[in-house]
Amino acid sequence: MPMRVALGVGGGIAAYKAAELVRALTSGGAAVQVVMTDSAQRFITPLTFAALTGRKVITSLFSSAGDEDTLSSSIEHIRVAQEHDILVVAPATADLMAQFSHGLARDFLTTLYLAFTGPVVLAPAMNTNMWLHPATQDNCKVLESRGHIIVSPGDGPLACGMVGPGRMAEPMQIAEVVLSHNASKKDLDGETLLLTAGPTREALDPVRFISNHSSGKMGYALAAAAARRGARVILVSGPVKLPPPDGVQIVQVESAAQMRAAVLQHLDASTIIIKSAAVADYHLENPPKQKVKKTAARLSLDLTPTPDILAELGRKKGGRLLIGFAAETSNMVAEARRKMETKNCDMVVGNLVNQAGLGFDSDENEVTLVMRTGETVQLPRASKRAIAESILDHLLKLRLALYASS
Repeated sequence: MPMRVALGVGGGIAAYKAAELVRALTSGGAAVQVVMTDSAQRFITPLTFAALTGRKVITSLFSSAGDEDTLSSSIEHIRVAQEHDILVVAPATADLMAQFSHGLARDFLTTLYLAFTGPVVLAPAMNTNMWLHPATQDNCKVLESRGHIIVSPGDGPLACGMVGPGRMAEPMQIAEVVLSHNASKKDLDGETLLLTAGPTREALDPVRFISNHSSGKMGYALAAAAARRGARVILVSGPVKLPPPDGVQIVQVESAAQMRAAVLQHLDASTIIIKSAAVADYHLENPPKQKVKKTAARLSLDLTPTPDILAELGRKKGGRLLIGFAAETSNMVAEARRKMETKNCDMVVGNLVNQAGLGFDSDENEVTLVMRTGETVQLPRASKRAIAESILDHLLKLRLALYASS
């Protein structure tokens, strides 16, 4: 059966490129159902898409009088949501992204989005200032946190006369993303993935704590990707400012001790463990119950190492696959290999956190996978969502290799 693509076309000058996208998708064997917003019809006619797809284009939430019965028309968005494997929106305007982010349902496309439970691909297109505006960037982050694929806009001359980011990605690039996405890929079905993410906070008094710069984005991307691929995911999360991924069981913790307790509580249920959290290395054993007042005197803290959760998991993992992370500022591969050996990991994901735009609190990453088989794999700079998918791909290959050698 061909991949069934629901293609939403937003209102913008890039709407004409959606016709090229339809050609690319159909050439790749996909069946395409086009849904147009009112604004999109001001840039390109539904007849164009009907001719390219051989299907009636959906342009309204309700049929015109005499076209179809009212009941069938009123639930058509549910039918389209159920009958298609993937939802693609190109161009995805700033307005559409805002509506998707906030769950608004004002027309057929936004209503279809809320009813659709499969993978979503968004190709933004807008003026540079609109793309860079904090509101649009926040909406983009929300949509990515739901597991949606954002095909980033290109940089260059725009229809408004400006030069910069905002032009829709080329249709062939979008088509490659869509056609390469296996909507039925459930290679983690039956697995229970125990995953840690984010920082921990170690109290110094009731209002102060020790922590680090981890945002949890990498761990949350891994949790979302694993859930999409069929795994039951238990995510033990330190304090982060991220919405929980769909279909993931969240266990919220603050300190390293709380994270250790939560991990050990769920260990028996797990088949794969990914330890991506940036756990604080030291804590104050008995923090004061009252706020420490500032004085002219110097203050010294006697800090104690926190429990080494990864090392403990290495001793208790049994037949489970154990993946650790090594956030370094130098000698990254050597440190990742040392951690793999001393803590009995099967793979360690190493990354340099002192590179601009990468690592902590970034939406992109660049990592090296150091594996027990002796293989070292470099994953080039990409979105953390893409990096997460690659890590899971290599995790499954590693398990096959380890089982074959045992």
